[in-house]
Amino acid sequence: MSGAMARRRLLALGGGLALTGGLAACSSPLASGLTGSQPNTADVIFWNLFTGGDGANMVAMEDRFRKDHPGTSVEATVLGWGNPYYTKLALATASGTPPDVGVAHLSRLPLLAASGLLEPIERTGLSELGVTADKFTPAAWRKATVDGTVYAVPLDTHPFVLYYNVDLARRAGLLDSGGSLVRLQGADDFVAAVRAMKTAGGAQYGAVMSITADPSTAWRCFSMIYSGLAGPVVTDSGTTIALDDEAVQETVAFLQRLTGGGLMPGNLNGSGANALFSTGKAGFLFDGEWQIPSYRQVKGLRFDVVPFPALLGPEPVAYADSHALVVPRNTARSDTRTRDAALFIKGLLDNSAVWAEGGHIPAWLPTQRSKAFLDLSPQRHYVQAAFDAQYDPEAWYTGAGSDFQNVVGGTIIEALAGRITPRGTVSALRADLERFTTARPPVTMK
Repeated sequence: MSGAMARRRLLALGGGLALTGGLAACSSPLASGLTGSQPNTADVIFWNLFTGGDGANMVAMEDRFRKDHPGTSVEATVLGWGNPYYTKLALATASGTPPDVGVAHLSRLPLLAASGLLEPIERTGLSELGVTADKFTPAAWRKATVDGTVYAVPLDTHPFVLYYNVDLARRAGLLDSGGSLVRLQGADDFVAAVRAMKTAGGAQYGAVMSITADPSTAWRCFSMIYSGLAGPVVTDSGTTIALDDEAVQETVAFLQRLTGGGLMPGNLNGSGANALFSTGKAGFLFDGEWQIPSYRQVKGLRFDVVPFPALLGPEPVAYADSHALVVPRNTARSDTRTRDAALFIKGLLDNSAVWAEGGHIPAWLPTQRSKAFLDLSPQRHYVQAAFDAQYDPEAWYTGAGSDFQNVVGGTIIEALAGRITPRGTVSALRADLERFTTARPPVTMK
């Protein structure tokens, strides 16, 4: 399928980029684009989806770039997270009026690349600035590559990690001589550690996780454990169900040992998990590292963060995603604007120690190995998770904030609550996946 045909189908069908909703909801840059021109109000037009702490860190990085490159102006626009962002990015690019640089989750990259919406990195001049494969975390660089072509520059890896209360861990006998969590290996070892946390004194639960109304977190947890036993749940660009029934049952049985045995609640929302971990009522927390800034603000809470150990299977697996920088395709972009876009991307990489303050692991190895990053705690304690990263399976409907995560994660929530058995979870997941694998994709991915 040609790029033009792919883009027309993308706009007509919506599909994985969720191109729905009225244009009245669009921001002014998109509105300008749809009328025929991206306003060149700066040398680099930058779109991202960062608010809160991440937003503040990104603004600081932008400001550092402006200071280091006083002759290059940057105009940054923040759009709504998830499908709204990708909808607007796709529409603006398809209409020929994209930003010069955008942000994309690597889990969303295959569809963006297949739709002809991204400029291959080799055409941007970034390699001449030293932005090459050997300077990135290998797992992230591989995920930035689609059919042999690199379409994105990874900014970070943000994995699902294991938080622990240091004081409870000490009382539970789970700290080594250096004051770090002892090495855990296998399901029985891990369950024993969770039980020790619960009985350490003062804890209501051994572990907590946001479950209720948070299907993405449920999916991350399930995928991490399942991936220690089996490959992706779908293959062939999302058209074939590859679910391993035995691995599903083993994964769910393990999780139900925790929730069914009272070691962790089977129904709990995000605020509840936050409250229990913050007040020392839970020893472990299963969550993304992006929550670290919130827990740093809790007075009296001493915590640390490590990658999950190997649970089912011989090697540890870290469910993860990555924020990446992309250059949306624009045949009208001048060589000067392309050069400025490349300089801006390189500038963000060079300042990504600031980005790491939000918990994310820099994908740029010069930063990851720098003193500025290695002085950050607990960030330096879970760097290995970036090398063990397991992303969503490649499909047009998967990725951050996708309907796939909501639907499949909803089934995992039912299993965590004990409302379906391990065998019943297999049937339910197959029905979930059938819904996606039989749907007509908006573009031909391969």
